Amino acid sequence: MEEPLSQDRRNFLKKIAAGTVSATVLLVYKQYANAEDAADPVSAAISGSAGATGDKQPDWAYVIQVDKCIGSGDCVRACSAENDVPSGMFRTWVERFIKTDEGIYVDSPNGGIEGFPEVDDEIAAAATEAWYVPKMCNHCHEPPCVPVCPVGATFQSPEGFVLVDHEHCIGCAYCVQGCPYSARFINSEKKVADKCDWCYHRFKRGEQPACVEACPTKARLFGDLNDPESEISKVLHEQEWMVLKPDKKTEAYCFYVGLPEEVV
Repeated sequence: MEEPLSQDRRNFLKKIAAGTVSATVLLVYKQYANAEDAADPVSAAISGSAGATGDKQPDWAYVIQVDKCIGSGDCVRACSAENDVPSGMFRTWVERFIKTDEGIYVDSPNGGIEGFPEVDDEIAAAATEAWYVPKMCNHCHEPPCVPVCPVGATFQSPEGFVLVDHEHCIGCAYCVQGCPYSARFINSEKKVADKCDWCYHRFKRGEQPACVEACPTKARLFGDLNDPESEISKVLHEQEWMVLKPDKKTEAYCFYVGLPEEVV
């Protein structure tokens, strides 16, 4: 396992991003308790429906706090080790965005698994803002990958996780093409579709996903939206958030806090 970023590298990105990340967020969704906002999944989960009684079923979701990510790669390494991901393939990865007056510089060397090298002097001098943005399967509640699978190997679990049945997958890659987030791949060793499953095997044991547990800054959160005391519920209730590619209408359940418009 490679060592994380040096402090100098972390400081570099912090300096050029300081105070600017949350200033340019578009397509922002906020929390409302009104019935007219029932289409908002987080608001609906937190507020419930009129006349609802008894205990609510858990509504599992994932949050990425962009302003807390330092690009250490701990999450990617933890995921790869936990899920035996082949070298060069990633269930989760981290991208670095560096904004300049000339445009956006984006890189993700080896998925960010070894951290990020310093950029060249020209880009560093021109940088005005910068972010590390983790990516993964969004576990959509309207997943376009599910209906295109010809054998039903891609499906949603009762808890809302989007999973792949490796015993029945035929490796046709229809789901890979159907995912708008580029979150799927054909496992080079198993020859079947692969992707993040929020560490479903750990979830069934009452544990957090490996990436969440490994994150040194709590940039990644996983929990129950229907639990008002959960950290994820509080964060989404109190802060502005958005999802990637909202125009796809997938009802993505990976919510981003502090995500700039350039990343959408």
